[in-house]
Amino acid sequence: MTKLLYLDDSYLKECDAIIQSVAGNEVILDQTIFYPRGGGQPSDTGKMIKTDSGIEARVVEVVKKDGDTIHILERDAEFVVGEKVHLVLDWDRRYKLMRMHTAAHLLAATMNKELGCLITGNQLDLDKSRFDFNLAEFDRAKFDIVVGKANEALSQDAGLKVYSLPREEAMKIPGVVKLAGALPPSISELRIVEIPGIDIQADGGTHVHNLKEVGKIGIIKLENKGKDNRRIYFSLT
Repeated sequence: MTKLLYLDDSYLKECDAIIQSVAGNEVILDQTIFYPRGGGQPSDTGKMIKTDSGIEARVVEVVKKDGDTIHILERDAEFVVGEKVHLVLDWDRRYKLMRMHTAAHLLAATMNKELGCLITGNQLDLDKSRFDFNLAEFDRAKFDIVVGKANEALSQDAGLKVYSLPREEAMKIPGVVKLAGALPPSISELRIVEIPGIDIQADGGTHVHNLKEVGKIGIIKLENKGKDNRRIYFSLT
């Protein structure tokens, strides 16, 4: 199983790795800094470099499949099992997604506190992200207030906490697992991302260290998707 280095340090930009499996342009490594697509967060991109020759191949997507982390290359670069490679992230892209992910946690928590709504779907992206949520009353003025409170929190010098808890202990925390039924029974420890005093939840994505890194949330548009089904698009500046 690939060791996921970003779980311990989302700020790693480069690392060395050893190839464990190759199938055409799909490569599995012993460890990686690349985040695989999931949880509404797009995968990282970057490059994989042969240590001995310096030959490079673009990593265009990373996915999870049958428990493996698969690096999909732009082309078949003739990598072989046991070969040493060097990984380099498209860091600007990753950092934007880190900021967006942390903003999403904070905004969702603020929406729940102020409006009582729950997020039913989400998709993060570089320039804008969206939430689907359940809410009977749809009032733009109330959302302006919610975003204002979220931005007030984002202006604070407040560090995030990332740690692990035994599954049984973590599940006792209200709201810590938004999709409890989706967690495989084999997971005995949960990775927790906490914004002190604001939000705490099990999460496998990448985040910034401090709220002041995120920027400011802005509403792009609100949509009515049907009975009690709403959507908000937001961006960061």
